[in-house]
Amino acid sequence: MAPRVLISDELSPAAVQIFRDRGIDVDFQPTLGKDKDKLAEVIGQYDGLAIRSATKVTQKILDAATNLRVIGRAGIGVDNVDRDAASKKGVIVMNTPFGNMITTAEHAIAMMFAVARQIPEASASTHAGKWEKSKFMGVELTGKTLGVIGAGNIGGIVCDRARGLKMKVVAYDPFLSQEKADKMGVEKVELDVLLARADFITLHVPLTDQTRNILSRENLEKTKAGVRIINCARGGLVDKQALADLLTSGHIAGAAFDVFAQEPAKENPLFNLPNVVCTPHLGAATSEAQENVALQVAEQMSDYLLTGAVTNALNMPSVTAEEAKVMGPWIKLADHLGAFIGQMTDEPIKAINILYDGSVAQMNLSALNCSVIAGIMKRANPDVNMVSAPVIAEERGIQISTTNQHKSGAFDGYIKVTVVTEERERSIAGTVFSDGKPRFIQIKGINIDAEVGAHMLYTTNEDVPGIIGTLGMTMGENGVNIANFTLGRSAAKGEAIALLYVDDVVPADVIGKLEKTGMFQQVKPLVFDVA
Repeated sequence: MAPRVLISDELSPAAVQIFRDRGIDVDFQPTLGKDKDKLAEVIGQYDGLAIRSATKVTQKILDAATNLRVIGRAGIGVDNVDRDAASKKGVIVMNTPFGNMITTAEHAIAMMFAVARQIPEASASTHAGKWEKSKFMGVELTGKTLGVIGAGNIGGIVCDRARGLKMKVVAYDPFLSQEKADKMGVEKVELDVLLARADFITLHVPLTDQTRNILSRENLEKTKAGVRIINCARGGLVDKQALADLLTSGHIAGAAFDVFAQEPAKENPLFNLPNVVCTPHLGAATSEAQENVALQVAEQMSDYLLTGAVTNALNMPSVTAEEAKVMGPWIKLADHLGAFIGQMTDEPIKAINILYDGSVAQMNLSALNCSVIAGIMKRANPDVNMVSAPVIAEERGIQISTTNQHKSGAFDGYIKVTVVTEERERSIAGTVFSDGKPRFIQIKGINIDAEVGAHMLYTTNEDVPGIIGTLGMTMGENGVNIANFTLGRSAAKGEAIALLYVDDVVPADVIGKLEKTGMFQQVKPLVFDVA
């Protein structure tokens, strides 16, 4: 059955066609996003939801989204999506950060020109039949210092364009390396230095706990007299009342804002102040950008729903289509290892340690980690997946550690998972053979070669005669068919393990009969998703 996608906001017809061409059943209802009750009523029918900014994906919507696997935002900002709730629900949230980069950067540059030359006010005055040439004295950009807060994708383009205008560029970005700054031709500085030196300041950061009110009253008061502030990033980055006060006092010469904390913005302290340019969130409003982000979100969502490839996800590591092909068996192995150890562990888990050896150590370890954690968590929550598992683990205070190393043994690559509880440590290792099938290769330090079956029985015992006979006889007498049998031991007469492949779930009374023999230290039925 083909995946179903709902488009609840306006989106390019070309994007709708991409879904259809890829074999996805798409329902285009561009006004549905404004009717939250109707959206909640129908969302349970869909695997994917493609949106712009009008649709608000709240906890209520997600509670009703029983089949939803992915939300795709045609654009950068996902303030209209409850990401925490989506992550807990196991729903991937994607955006399209590159489709409107140039458009947004160009708008920031345009706003900088507009506030430098007071173009909107001069235009309105001239339209009114006035000729106030001396009133609108502007400043040149050439030779001025531009302070860029956030030198990522969009901020980087702004830096490039500003250098083309012969401006000096200083950048504040905790994630900007000196090497990258040198390559961009900008000076990397701390925020206080930027505030003191910049003639123009432009913001290009997301709204997070760290960036909220980054231009607070205190920081705005540190700015150079006559500075002009441009914000085409996110509302909430600037203390708007403090900015209005400093504009009124003359310390700040002008401001240009495309974004506001509440949108649509009906009132704001900046409105109607002289030399303040305001636009209604037009940063991405060009025909080219709208087309680009629509096509990108359709491709990304289609790739995920059809191949498992994850691109530009905000709550899960990305996995390219090429990686998905190579990593598919390893992701499955990681899930099986987690599922084995999760079903074996009854007490609360304190830590999960994951070792990657050889070829697998060069793969996308973040995605593999998510798969291991999901496998472990499934016992407690069958609905958990690679998106929600890390969130649940973090909520429970489980420490996750990862080690990768060069090939150290007979296998080209393998994964070893160790779970730590108050009582014990438990470990299992596995690999993927050339046939693409996952194998268990070590349990409790005992080497073994076992394929993964849908229904299995795991036992531990001392290596003494009669174990195989007891297992076979008990299963046979109770109508449990053994499809295969794998054994391993630490040493002669030492600790031994057995894995039985059975056709169906082993009944509890059969487990009880094996335990009553007194020959087994542990008897555990196991279930794996081998589809």
